Amino acid sequence: MRDVAIIGYGQTKFGELWERSFRSLIVEAGVKAVESAGIDGKDIDEMYVGNMSAGLFVGQEHIASLIAEHAGLNPIPATRVEAACASGSLALRQAVLNIASGYSDIVLVGGVEKMTDVVDATSAISSASDQEWEALFGATFPSLYAMMAQRYMYEYGLTMEELSMWSVIMHENASKNRYAQFPFKVTLEQVMNSSPVAEPLRLLHCSPVSDGAAALILCEAEKAKEFVSSDDIIYIKASAQASDTIALHSREDITSLKAARVASEKAYKMAKIEPKDIDVAEIHDCFAINGLILMEELGFCKKGEAGKIVYEEKIAIDYDEFPTINPSGGLKAAGHALGATGIRQVGEIYWQLKGDKEVKDRHVEIKNGYGITANVGGTGGTVCIHILSDKK
Repeated sequence: MRDVAIIGYGQTKFGELWERSFRSLIVEAGVKAVESAGIDGKDIDEMYVGNMSAGLFVGQEHIASLIAEHAGLNPIPATRVEAACASGSLALRQAVLNIASGYSDIVLVGGVEKMTDVVDATSAISSASDQEWEALFGATFPSLYAMMAQRYMYEYGLTMEELSMWSVIMHENASKNRYAQFPFKVTLEQVMNSSPVAEPLRLLHCSPVSDGAAALILCEAEKAKEFVSSDDIIYIKASAQASDTIALHSREDITSLKAARVASEKAYKMAKIEPKDIDVAEIHDCFAINGLILMEELGFCKKGEAGKIVYEEKIAIDYDEFPTINPSGGLKAAGHALGATGIRQVGEIYWQLKGDKEVKDRHVEIKNGYGITANVGGTGGTVCIHILSDKK
């Protein structure tokens, strides 16, 4: 298996981008990625695109062909990948496997979602849950994650203050991110007193409906030196995926994300590191409770301890004894354009590890040289983990 590196990244702003079209978003991100990598379109061997539901959101299927055409990349192979909110990272995984196997040398991998064009996004998003046993009976993703939060509070004594501090930290980080949907700070009181959504979740515990796109250029590690300097090459040390039941009622424990635990264990073994070696993480916080659970599943702390750690702000950028989590602001404040999220997470870690000027106001001190991403589909039916490093 060959080593795989990232040599370029680009993204659009995330938000309610009424004036933008689906195709213009992904083309913008792709062009930025190509330019940052110093390559030409003719250098690209293949393309993968993560997208959850363009058919429901904008009425467009066959998007791989559409994007290849409007990016000027025909006739290269272009493939769409879907795994609900984990579509982006799963597309990345396919690109990694493609290069590692020796089939291609340079691959463009992107993610895109245009969610605000539909009148009601709730039904489209709910298609990532079990239609017969959850959505049919009115369960939405806020209500499903609310059940997880309620049970977690009961089992481990999580307080509303601890849960809410997650959002405070995410907004603090997003205030330094020019691409973020919500680049402003909030107080603990504002989070706790925001509008009820599904008990115990409040509006400011929830990620928004977002438009946006992100793209990466992957390259075989030795060939990467032809395009960028050694300081600008970030290596993908591990790519792992696991599955769980799509419906919550079939889980052994709804306060856990088993697929995240299994995939992260595989990834750590592949990268030959431990959780304590991670400097920075971008994890899937579509709801604040998901961020807390993922902290535990990734091995950053024991079960039931995440709330206290967050309340003490140990995940913040300027805290040295714990991995910095979501310096971008996470899904909560940077935005959650479903198909693009997994790519954006990896792009943030790429910027952080190489000290890019884009993150100068929120740069994390890199001691060990490792970053991790955790991208979750639905309520955990699919989880994809990537570990990146500035070391080959």
